[in-house]
Amino acid sequence: MSDLAAARARYVELIARRERIASKRLLDALAAIPREDFLPRGPWRVKSETARSYRLTPDADPVHLYDNVLVAIDARRKLDTGLPSLWAHFIDMLDIREKNRVVQIGCGLGYFSAVLSKMVGPKGGVHAIECDERLAARAASCLRGYGNVRVVNGDGCKDVGEPADVIIVHAGFSQPHPLWLEALRPRGRLLVPLTQRDREGAAIKITRKGRGFEAEAVQQIRIFPGLGRGVTALDDRVADWWQRASALAPLRFRGLAQGLPVDS
Repeated sequence: MSDLAAARARYVELIARRERIASKRLLDALAAIPREDFLPRGPWRVKSETARSYRLTPDADPVHLYDNVLVAIDARRKLDTGLPSLWAHFIDMLDIREKNRVVQIGCGLGYFSAVLSKMVGPKGGVHAIECDERLAARAASCLRGYGNVRVVNGDGCKDVGEPADVIIVHAGFSQPHPLWLEALRPRGRLLVPLTQRDREGAAIKITRKGRGFEAEAVQQIRIFPGLGRGVTALDDRVADWWQRASALAPLRFRGLAQGLPVDS
């Protein structure tokens, strides 16, 4: 086994053990997708989840990428790739299956789009939305060989295309946008980080059930803020929800009248 293959195998084993990943489909996808294909050329600026500053890898050997590290896309903006263990955990929780239609809001350079592509298979699809024109163009180039992925440069708060089985939001917002809730198919799942202006918050999993929704606070998170239409208009009205979510309190909400949660 080559050094790179061994590093990739250790990477998958680390994530599986740390997050207790249940989905073999997810682990197989992580093992199959070359992370280096979705990054600029090395050396890379990387940091652990607890580090405040980047370190530069010794060289451009992709073996350095197969660890649970953030990799800078734009260090000046503090814009990084997603932490592999964190997003693997979220994806595992969403129970993504073959033939599912998945919408990503904020796909970055497309690494997790490729992972999701493998998971849903050729009869499924990934609709990857990125508001940053340069990132979208680079993601489209990186994902050229993935026929079931469509990359769109646009605003995920305006249009997500057809109804989805799963929507994953890769940036922090003040509340789940009504558009995302409306786009969920029956039993559809939404993962959205709810954050304040300091980027701190909690990831929320929302499941469509009948005419209403069930929401669960999953994990505290610090994440790059999202951009989109109408995502701050209800800040004051969701303050209490955000506080309870940050404490990882279970939530339920009904209906879509205002897109706001209420106690069960």
